[in-house]
Amino acid sequence: MNLFETLEKKHPTLPARYHKMNADELEERINKVKRSMGRKLFLPGHHYQKDEVIQFADARGDSLKLAQLSASQHEAEAIVFCGVHFMAETADILSTEDQHVYLPDMRAGCSMADMANITQTEKAWQQLFDIFDDTILPLTYVNSTAAIKAFVGKNGGATVTSSNAAKMIQWAFSQKQRILFLPDQHLGRNTAYDLGIPLDQMAVWDPIMEELIHEGSIEDVKVILWKGHCSVHENFTVRNVQQVRADYPDMKIIVHPECSREVVELSDVAGSTNAIISAIDQAPAGSSWAVGTEMNLVNRIIHENPDQHIISLNPSMCPCLTMNRIDLQHLAWSLESLAAGEPTNLIKVDAGIAHDAKQALTRMLYRA
Repeated sequence: MNLFETLEKKHPTLPARYHKMNADELEERINKVKRSMGRKLFLPGHHYQKDEVIQFADARGDSLKLAQLSASQHEAEAIVFCGVHFMAETADILSTEDQHVYLPDMRAGCSMADMANITQTEKAWQQLFDIFDDTILPLTYVNSTAAIKAFVGKNGGATVTSSNAAKMIQWAFSQKQRILFLPDQHLGRNTAYDLGIPLDQMAVWDPIMEELIHEGSIEDVKVILWKGHCSVHENFTVRNVQQVRADYPDMKIIVHPECSREVVELSDVAGSTNAIISAIDQAPAGSSWAVGTEMNLVNRIIHENPDQHIISLNPSMCPCLTMNRIDLQHLAWSLESLAAGEPTNLIKVDAGIAHDAKQALTRMLYRA
């Protein structure tokens, strides 16, 4: 067996026949498997998925909510996660041994999660320890790999979500003098700033240059931010905010805290994906909003709130490319392979990594 055959056996690619099927046929095939498997199948869909996929979701939400829901589906033997790789990993970590998690397309990753690998993190931890001694507690956004979650769990830290980051940072400061926040610098900076920590008490760790970037006295550093970001949310700019203010003076701007500090500061509201959805759902008819988050979700919010004027904060924004890897073809293939007893793209986290990662997740869930 040559290299390409080995790779194909490990991670098979979408069979050509699925490209020849139209949307109606693909949808019927998906529905047929869902009907036949019933509660033995659970299909969670992240908010950023395409409409063509999200229509089949048994539940939709953010990554952690979907992982928790997956673990609570005790009758479900198979969890086909319509999201990205780190979400499927978290579902596997929280599910039972009798449950199996699948990702329709293994190319569905997350650029932010990929900005912190375990080799970089372990090296950074040692260098930071040399600078600050044993005064740092690591926290990681759930948008991270299982290996990073395991590192954080093993070192006494916890995971955070965009909705509970403030609570978890406050907890971390009750444990240690400083925190290392992985892998999204913007969520860490925005949350810490809102908690009253000035910017000059924050530093950025650059994993490529292997250096700590800061101003002022190093002894005053309280928050060490990993130099990572969301490629979608970083594309919302100050110029976008200024343009909306000029074109729609009465429009409210609501953004995700993965946006830069400058954009968050100029906006009216910053909140998690669920907070954005709730704020607009609860707003009165006739309200107007510019929304700074992923485009599939913005379009869905527009569709579901026809009595409000809603636009994207960045009119040139594209959907999350990795989220868009999941499509009708891959979903149909994944479900039919599962029904045929030849499932593809099993997500299985190493037992040791899963154990340590679960500690980080449990510390958060206990306080959520």
